[in-house]
Amino acid sequence: MKKLLTLLLAAVMPACLFAQTDLTYYLPPQVQYNPAIPTPKSVIGHEVGDWHVTHDKLVYYMKELDKASDRITLEETGHTYEGRPILLLTITSPKNHRNIETIRQQHLQLTDASKSAQLNIKDMPAVFYLGCSIHGNEQSGTNAGLIMAYHLAAAQGPEIENYLENTVILFDPSFNPDGLQRFSSWVNSRKSMNISADPNDTEHNEAWPGGRFNHYWFDLNRDWLVAQHPESQARVKKFQEWRPNVLTDHHEQGTNATFFFMPGVPSRVNPITPEKNQELTKKMGEYHAKALDQIGSLYFTQEGYDDFYYGKGSTYPDAQGSIGILFEQASSRGHAQESVNGILRFPFTIRNHFVTMLSSLKAINEMREELLTFQRDFYKNASAEAAKDPVKAYVIGSRDKARLFHFAEMALRQKVDVYRLPSAQTVNGKTFDAESSYIIPMNQNQYKLIRGMFDKQLKFKDSIFYDISSWVLPLAFGLEYEEVKTAPALGEKLTEAKMPVGKVIGKGDYAYVFEPLGYYTPRAMYRLLSKGVRIKVANEIFYADGKKFDRGSILVPVDGQDRIPDQIAVIIKEITEKDGIDVYALSTGLDYRGVSLGSSSFYVLRKPEIAILIEGGISATDAGELWHLLDTRYQVPVTLIPVSVFNSTSIARYNTIIIPEGNYSAISEGGKEKLKTWVQNGGVLIGFERALNFFTSAGLGKFDVRKDDDKKDPAKAKPYADMDEIQRAQATSGAIFEAEADLTHPLLYGYTSSKIPLFKGNNIFIQKAAGAYSNPLVYVNNPLISGYITKPNLDKLKSSSALGTVALGRGRVIGFTENMAFRAFWFGTNKMLMNAIFWGQMVSPEASR
Repeated sequence: MKKLLTLLLAAVMPACLFAQTDLTYYLPPQVQYNPAIPTPKSVIGHEVGDWHVTHDKLVYYMKELDKASDRITLEETGHTYEGRPILLLTITSPKNHRNIETIRQQHLQLTDASKSAQLNIKDMPAVFYLGCSIHGNEQSGTNAGLIMAYHLAAAQGPEIENYLENTVILFDPSFNPDGLQRFSSWVNSRKSMNISADPNDTEHNEAWPGGRFNHYWFDLNRDWLVAQHPESQARVKKFQEWRPNVLTDHHEQGTNATFFFMPGVPSRVNPITPEKNQELTKKMGEYHAKALDQIGSLYFTQEGYDDFYYGKGSTYPDAQGSIGILFEQASSRGHAQESVNGILRFPFTIRNHFVTMLSSLKAINEMREELLTFQRDFYKNASAEAAKDPVKAYVIGSRDKARLFHFAEMALRQKVDVYRLPSAQTVNGKTFDAESSYIIPMNQNQYKLIRGMFDKQLKFKDSIFYDISSWVLPLAFGLEYEEVKTAPALGEKLTEAKMPVGKVIGKGDYAYVFEPLGYYTPRAMYRLLSKGVRIKVANEIFYADGKKFDRGSILVPVDGQDRIPDQIAVIIKEITEKDGIDVYALSTGLDYRGVSLGSSSFYVLRKPEIAILIEGGISATDAGELWHLLDTRYQVPVTLIPVSVFNSTSIARYNTIIIPEGNYSAISEGGKEKLKTWVQNGGVLIGFERALNFFTSAGLGKFDVRKDDDKKDPAKAKPYADMDEIQRAQATSGAIFEAEADLTHPLLYGYTSSKIPLFKGNNIFIQKAAGAYSNPLVYVNNPLISGYITKPNLDKLKSSSALGTVALGRGRVIGFTENMAFRAFWFGTNKMLMNAIFWGQMVSPEASR
């Protein structure tokens, strides 16, 4: 009777109670484990997979392993924006640990073509960088990392000892600690005792912005090359210190998928990447396939994903003699979720990642000499290619030393050799002076990566891109640059990039003036305004002490301020030191060549009070880019207003509202009317990309979209099987185009060239306005600089408008067709946004669309 009751109870008990797993579900059954090494459960309080591990527990467990195992050394390589530690565990044999610096230095010699031939590869360990869950809501990777770390620390026997003797493992258990914490808190706090696999359950539907991103809502898997965030900077530093042979990057994908491992689509490999890289990736794929076959897991390869953009973690290593491997596991996005393949349980997703972590380790060991040889040959071949390359160097420069500094900072992070110019040089008609220019020779071991930074590309094997199709970095930073075709003369080699320091020029006490071209001019302006100092912007050219000051120069009168002259002088000194700007101290306001300083052409600026709309259908990454730019670079406070709050609250306290790219259906009719009244009362409304369509439909402005020609030929018959690829190829995923700027227009103040490279990642094409003064930024007739765009879309782009303003009452509506703050590295267009914020209101109604 008792046995029958037990069976009946089992029949009605919720299935989730049978879903609990212990380590035996994951670990290879034939391996014995050291009982002195703590298991994950003994530290974090639950079996792996029962809950999503939180970052604090993850850190605690890794520290306990470090204490318990002589195979592990743990270090904190940095901290996130939210102050969480970024960890790296170096895992290898105790013998290797005792000689770890010698091993590292010897391994780096593989990247030096002049020394690598002397190395005995047979005696060298391979270096394996294992990284987990760069997207915070893709947590099967990090949770698999708990098991992998335990296995590497506790497993016993000849196999693991051989692996550790022949491999140095650099293990990053969480590429994105802030995102991990946000997501784990969400799903854990919504987990039921009776787990709901219903996709409609709250556990599977994160609140905006979701856990994918870092603190400022950036996708960190697009930041490896430019490394603008602390998480990226920490891992890139360790990558460059070691130059590993293999880097694995563990992700998740849609719930209805299975499991993906590299290689990706063969036609979508960056042409700089050597074919041997893909051959080795395929060979490693055989190990992953065998491991997944053994546990019966479905998988796919060579479709969906690619190896093109070097800003991604699985592609970044390919330009540096390493093999980057992407793994994508179908996501349960919680503890269990229905899928077309049945109920997808979190432990199952963890096991697939753990199994491929083990298959990677096995492949690296059995292919060790081949991988080391490939790395040595990669750099030898790169040296030979550099010698044959007609381009011997790139010279880069800018009158804006701050942007030049940030470029050098980025290049040095990637161990690119950067030199000062020994003297002024003229290249292709452009003069680069020694004080504000650098030269980057091609004859160095990062030759391939330098090409990845500088190369333009117009021809492609494929027309579909998983990410962007071009990212020419000197264009992104808004710098002048030229190819040098002869062996360059080099000046002093940079060992570190230093933010420029400005100075006060002159001894006058009548007024201060600084120019608009500096990247941190907006920060200096806000520094003054926030301290109650009245400032003005020049709308006409003027001269002082023999110097010409362009439109957009900032005037700080000394008299009539609420601050005494000595206090203003202290702020001015702070600007020169912290914002890298030269400030001119003038003794008179008289100017017979231009306008005098008392002219009405100087416009008094108001302190920006900024709100950015978020949530609803707003793009989290676009909103985050704007927030990050204003908050971290320009140190301008912003209020992030959810659309639901915006609909029901007063917006009178703001004078500037920014609407990022997105869908705006959540903005109520009352919200639209309120916004219109607010603009009419003097507000400045700034929008990007699809916000221009919203402005038009909401009666806030007229930004007419260019449409297809009505007289199109009937569609030609095409195979049904090609439909998806043909439709996807119509996207402009990210390319670079040239626009012509009216430098006398207030929104273009501070630019020194009328030719401005813009990054475009959409198919929004706006008609030119009819007014003579209403098109300050227009794409040229042959606009494509680099990247992919279809011919029909290119035809629509030609001579279309990239920027427009609308006068509405006393306010202004300003629309940009592109993202002016793309991924924190498109420095060159940030100034347009800041001009719109600081003096968008003064654009004449005569220039309205």
